[in-house]
Amino acid sequence: MSPPAAEPAGVVDGAACDLSPADDAMLARAAAGGTPVYLYDLRRVAARAARLRAAFGGRVGLSFAVKANPNPVLLRALGGMVDGLDVSSGGELAQATAAGWDAGRISFTGPAKRDPEIRAALAAGIGDLVVESLAEARAADAIAGEMGLRQSVLARIAPDRVPKGFGDQMAGRPSPFGIDAEEAADTLAQIAALPNLRLAGLHFYSGTQCLRPEAVVENWRIFIALARALAPLCADGPLRLILGAGLGIPYHLTDTPLDLSAVAGDIAPDLDALAAEGRFARPVLELGRYLVGPAGWFLTRVVAVKDSRGQRIALCDGGMNAHLAASGHFGMVIHRNYRLHLVGGRDGGGDGEIEPVNLTGPLCTSIDRLAQGAMLPRVDPGALIALHMSGAYGPTTSPVHFISHPIPREAVVTEGGEILAADWLPQSDRPR
Repeated sequence: MSPPAAEPAGVVDGAACDLSPADDAMLARAAAGGTPVYLYDLRRVAARAARLRAAFGGRVGLSFAVKANPNPVLLRALGGMVDGLDVSSGGELAQATAAGWDAGRISFTGPAKRDPEIRAALAAGIGDLVVESLAEARAADAIAGEMGLRQSVLARIAPDRVPKGFGDQMAGRPSPFGIDAEEAADTLAQIAALPNLRLAGLHFYSGTQCLRPEAVVENWRIFIALARALAPLCADGPLRLILGAGLGIPYHLTDTPLDLSAVAGDIAPDLDALAAEGRFARPVLELGRYLVGPAGWFLTRVVAVKDSRGQRIALCDGGMNAHLAASGHFGMVIHRNYRLHLVGGRDGGGDGEIEPVNLTGPLCTSIDRLAQGAMLPRVDPGALIALHMSGAYGPTTSPVHFISHPIPREAVVTEGGEILAADWLPQSDRPR
């Protein structure tokens, strides 16, 4: 797929702020096959990847974290957009290779890898096995020895601090992820001494969902300083560095989109200085939601509407079971509505006064809510609601089997604008 030079008109940082009638027609076509459904626009994904490369001027490579969205059609398309994938389980490794990825372009992170997963990864020819503790490194060393291999590994380091502004923080506190920076020197020396492993680089990840450019840059500088300090403990040759990007997306109307040009411009001298030292290969940014989140929508249809104690409630065919993150139960401390709109409503060219409405799902629990007091044109039964920013952490993050409602369909928009089914769960796992 040839990436377009820019994202489609009517979007700001991929956020549909003023969708055109053509965009609304695309969403309606996707929903015609049944709801709830996720729609991923591969054109927007490609444009975002191209935008990232242009912003950093070739100073970084790009890796996609499969946990953000393991849809196989998307994974196949990403083969021409990013340099590698990161998986966090043996199952994700199998999904990635089934989608056509060479295991040599894949890294494998995760705090509790089982021996069979490590063995399968080594047998597949994994590019970077990311060890997160000395115990895991010793297990990998024993397995590599049994297989007659000398496996290249990266050590994941847990920094001792993370700047303010990250939605989820994984540094400066007790953590299951990585080797604490305070103990890294001693631990890396022991890993480097293992006979069947080659310590070929470092992996850093300490926070995600950040919309503050200065915080992103400060975090990367923490990574770079640690890399310089720990490099003498690693193998000879250009060392591989994977930097958890942490780039956020504007899920909510009050969010200001991240200024990518500010991030790239501020960090460019640091990246240039790192490259000039000759000790490191080109760093790789590990991305998930930033790449695919704004390129996806969750579409759900209103089954019934009721008025209850002064509030209007729209009951939808997909709720928390289909989109846990939008319901506020995936790392969100205080529930805030996702960006959303009524397909074909006033924002799409129709008429109607704006009024508040609560959107709930089909589950028998009070926590099944998609939005509270959303300001929309009047919502009636049969209305189609589109939740934006839904290209990451969707179906596979959600309790899709709870109460055995239909599992959401998945579809993609191709480069030519065609909408194709992209379901990948077995039909036996799709109760109807």
